[in-house]
Amino acid sequence: MDKALQTMIDNMPEKTGKSLQEWKKLLQKKQFSKHSEGVNYLKKEHKVTHGFANTIVTLSKEENTTPDDLVKNQYQGKESLLPIHDKLVDFVKTLGDDVTITPKKTSVSVIRNKQFVLIKPATKTRIDLGLKLKDVPTTDRLLNSGPFGAMCTHRVQLTSTEDLDSELQSWLTEAYTKAT
Repeated sequence: MDKALQTMIDNMPEKTGKSLQEWKKLLQKKQFSKHSEGVNYLKKEHKVTHGFANTIVTLSKEENTTPDDLVKNQYQGKESLLPIHDKLVDFVKTLGDDVTITPKKTSVSVIRNKQFVLIKPATKTRIDLGLKLKDVPTTDRLLNSGPFGAMCTHRVQLTSTEDLDSELQSWLTEAYTKAT
C-alpha cells in the first residue's frame, strides 16, 4: 500500500473520530449512487475533510478488490495493452527501492515521495503515460499533460512495447529523480 495512504488510514481515528472500519460500517448502511454523494455526506453530516472523505468512500468501495483486480479491470477489452503496462512497471521498479506501484480504478500511480508517473489505458490501442517533468519543454513525442491536467506535466502515448525505448526510459528516470 502507498505510504501516504497508510499514514492517512493510521491518522483517521484522531483526525475524523472514527477508524476506517467504523466509517465503512457506517457507509454500508447508506446507499449512494455516486461517489460524490458519499463524499458530500461525510463532509456535511460528519464534518470530515474532503481528503479523508474521498479516501473513506474510495476504500469502502474497494473492500474486496485487490491491486491485481484493479489492473485486470482497467485492461478488460484492452488486453493487448497489458504487455506495455507490464514492461513499464518492470522498468520503473528498477529505478529504486523507494518506488511504490499503486493501482487505482482507472490508472496506476507510480510514487516515490510523490507521484511521478501515471499509467492509464486510454483507448483499446493506446496507453497514456503521464510524467511529472517540471521545466522540460514539450516535443512531438513528449506532449503536454492533456487529460491528466495538473496531475502530470507531460504525456506520452504508447501503442507497443517498442515505445519503451531509451528516450522514454530517460524521461522516466528524470521524473523519478525529480520526485524527491
